[in-house]
Amino acid sequence: MNELLNDPATLIVALVLLAVVILVILKMRKDRKNGKGHCGSDCGNCSYYGECRKDKK
Repeated sequence: MNELLNDPATLIVALVLLAVVILVILKMRKDRKNGKGHCGSDCGNCSYYGECRKDKK
């Protein structure tokens, strides 16, 4: 583990990836709170048809 922390390039890449993952999770949570779906809006082929937009009907 000490070797990992001594290599600045590896540390920077790890921090950038962690930041991207955190931003994606925050965006997904925000979209979910705003009622946006994440399935591509092809409700006819969705296994949850009628469930994800129940409050919008």
